[in-house]
Amino acid sequence: MSVNLTKGQKISLDKEAGSALTHVSMGLGWDAVKSKGFLGFGGKSADIDLDASCLLFDDANKPVDVVWFRQLKSRDGSVMHSGDNRTGAGDGDDEQISVSLNQVPANVKSIVFTVNSFTGQSFAQVQNAYCRLINANNGKEVARFDLSVQGSHSAQIMAKLYRHNGEWKMHAIGENGTGRTFEELLPQIAQHL
Repeated sequence: MSVNLTKGQKISLDKEAGSALTHVSMGLGWDAVKSKGFLGFGGKSADIDLDASCLLFDDANKPVDVVWFRQLKSRDGSVMHSGDNRTGAGDGDDEQISVSLNQVPANVKSIVFTVNSFTGQSFAQVQNAYCRLINANNGKEVARFDLSVQGSHSAQIMAKLYRHNGEWKMHAIGENGTGRTFEELLPQIAQHL
């Protein structure tokens, strides 16, 4: 059974999944808000290019690798991005980042997931936005975090996976930010490591 996370909540992934998780996927989904047409007819929506990114940090909280639309695979191969969806069109996850937890190098202490509006629109123009963690071995959703808090921000630090006492845990951060790429969020991410 999936847990609906709230901002700041922390969970044990193994406990929520009911077994040791070895392979997870973080799914990101969204839709553009439809504008109302004349007298309610002819409404349309603009394409919004949200981008999921994944940053890997070591024990000293230094970034050791990043996976995003310009680098779809970590250097060690433990993290892979599904590719860039530039519109949010379609049902289900628009972008996914898969992590083989048992292959993540031992020096990686935390993995942070972010989302940025590459086209620069604010989240006020986005609806039905979420991130979810899936047990990739059986396809079951472990946790979900609603990102549809609309506002003038153009980025969000979604969640962090981190090692604690030999197991992986998840922290739903849900902190709004500004920036077209993860690089602009680095100072903000540092306070969550």
